[in-house]
Amino acid sequence: MKLNQILKESRDAADIEITGLCTDSSKVKKGDLFFCFAGEQFDSHSCAEQVAKAGAAAIVCERKLGCDLPQVIVKDGRAAVARAARTFYGNADERLKIVAVTGTNGKTTTVYMLSEIFKADGKNTGIIGTLGIIYGNKHIAPELTTPDPVYLHSVLKDMADSGVEYVFMEVSAHALYFDKVAGITFAAGIFTNCTQDHLDFFSSMREYSACKKKLFSDGRCKISVLNSDDALGREISRFAPNPVMYGLKNPADVFAVDICDGVDGVSFVINIFDELYDIKLHLPAEHNVYNAMAAAACAGELGVSIDKIAQGLSSLTKVDGRLELCGSYNGANIFVDFAHTPDGLEKSLQALKKLCKGKLYCLFGCGGNRDRSKRPIMGAIAAKYADFCIVTSDNPRFEDPYDIITQIEEGLRPSGKSYVTVTDRQTATEYAVNLLKEGDILLVAGKGGENYQEIMGIKHSYNDNTVIKNIIS
Repeated sequence: MKLNQILKESRDAADIEITGLCTDSSKVKKGDLFFCFAGEQFDSHSCAEQVAKAGAAAIVCERKLGCDLPQVIVKDGRAAVARAARTFYGNADERLKIVAVTGTNGKTTTVYMLSEIFKADGKNTGIIGTLGIIYGNKHIAPELTTPDPVYLHSVLKDMADSGVEYVFMEVSAHALYFDKVAGITFAAGIFTNCTQDHLDFFSSMREYSACKKKLFSDGRCKISVLNSDDALGREISRFAPNPVMYGLKNPADVFAVDICDGVDGVSFVINIFDELYDIKLHLPAEHNVYNAMAAAACAGELGVSIDKIAQGLSSLTKVDGRLELCGSYNGANIFVDFAHTPDGLEKSLQALKKLCKGKLYCLFGCGGNRDRSKRPIMGAIAAKYADFCIVTSDNPRFEDPYDIITQIEEGLRPSGKSYVTVTDRQTATEYAVNLLKEGDILLVAGKGGENYQEIMGIKHSYNDNTVIKNIIS
């Protein structure tokens, strides 16, 4: 494809043939168009000579560079990547109906619910998110919640070529901040909630919230499905196109009544635009009722009948690491959950507290090199709801696990509740499982379906579910 077909700014180098797009200087191939921009820790403008030697055909940059390669100067290199990738892969998003889901918690479960609903309606679906990319017989291991634009648009093209009709994708705040989905018009956008997270990256909750709002601005979403019980959801409804509200506490187009929760799932009656239907979810807890209402509201707006919505929701037996019943031991139930934010941990513990007939145990940690302010908050939340806590490592990354645990303890100590600290997560899990008796519940929180533990830049193989099953067997 010619350079001037990829980027309108390329008038001075119109006839150059481009065979690929690249943003990683170590992966440049002959004929690539290389994009320069400043990252969090590195500015790729310094790689101009390196990519020229590797055979790049041209460079897109934000300032004039001292190299012989043809250069296209743009205001924003990241936004240029998104636009160029979309064009290079034939605007594949226009051949698909794409639904974006954003929010602090609930994104993954909501996209899986949507996929099951649309499968029940006879549609061919794809998923892009935290647990990976799934379509047809392909399951691609996860790297980022929202892939970078070049890879994202290559996947969308392959999805469209493979006959996928609907794509349900998680769109993170980071993806919106870095304009990864620039240029895509979504059939619908869903907002789940906004609570504290990523304050290691965003300067404030205000800045974090502003990124969530970007999804619903400038006509990006034809339909906006919003949580009426979240303050940001109500704020978005005042400017978003075609807002549809769901919730339990405030007026909404979609809501639920007669909620009955149990260890093996939750049942309720859903009201979708004044149509009623009995729903049985195999996922427990009220927050999954919210996820189900979001998915149902979106599906209803996109033309799926209420009976197919119910059929799809009831066919979803689990979502890896999302309040997943992992097994039982000594008459106690063990759940694995991705809860890694204060709100996520609180909601999961609240739900399990209601179901627990014995003692509620909570094993958790906090990720290294991430928002430190939430560590004592999560400690206080665990102490509030759990009878006993086991504080351990999550993904310590480049931090000392002892330092992270000490900061969590700041929130635990004032409660006077008993707890232990065990740095090694597998040892901590073995200890916790062996505490269990009839009627108890253990929540193993933080990592969910992750298959690794990141320590000093190395991802070691580790999965909570696998570890627990090995222990109890």
